[in-house]
Amino acid sequence: MLTDIGGEVAERAEHILAASRDLVDFARHRDVLSGRLALGIIPTLAPYVLPRVLPRLQADYPRLRLEVRETQTKLLLEELSRGELDCVMLALPVEGAEVETLALFDDPFVLAVPASEHRPARSRVSVEDVDQDRLILLEEGHCLRDQALAFCATTRHDQPAGLGATSLATVMQMVANGYGVTLLPQVAVDAELRDRRVTLLRFSEPEPARTVGLAWRRTSPRKKDFEALGKIVTDTLRHPEVRAKRASKGDG
Repeated sequence: MLTDIGGEVAERAEHILAASRDLVDFARHRDVLSGRLALGIIPTLAPYVLPRVLPRLQADYPRLRLEVRETQTKLLLEELSRGELDCVMLALPVEGAEVETLALFDDPFVLAVPASEHRPARSRVSVEDVDQDRLILLEEGHCLRDQALAFCATTRHDQPAGLGATSLATVMQMVANGYGVTLLPQVAVDAELRDRRVTLLRFSEPEPARTVGLAWRRTSPRKKDFEALGKIVTDTLRHPEVRAKRASKGDG
């Protein structure tokens, strides 16, 4: 077991190693979004953003070698601090003076309810209308769970229906079968709303929402890379009809 001093030495060593990796990146890096880039992303974004963004990224920046790490926010930030990740895509804000962030888009929440409740799909609900006893959440550690609890102004953290749910797909199946309701981020609607047993309801203004963005170490020399990546994400999500360019050798 590390002593208090040993723990501080280890933490300082991690920062030194991260800074040395940044120095190597600075010496080697030439073109924007080329070479290896380790991207971390939270589970409530990865299955909905990556399938739309990766083809465009590959077409526009064929020299980029992207490595993706999907896990919860706390672990992503720890790995970012240690230099194991170059940047992470997550819900803002992010605490820490050593991290720089770039907001990409606002992601409103909708209320998913069982269609058997026969609520008009165009009706709007308020946050106060959400039955906290029926609110199905992801397991502890997911930032989406914390956001839902905050928006619904509840102090309950012992939601039995939410325990063990590790994905939005599982939560949506529980809603479809009448076990409760949940908050679904707009970015996940197209992928998760495939079941006629679920109805989505919009919230009254101001709609609850999360802000999605990128975060990286302030010491990183690859800020232009992260800004270019952010532009790809926002352009692709803003214009879903745009298809990735064909990247084939010999064009032009």
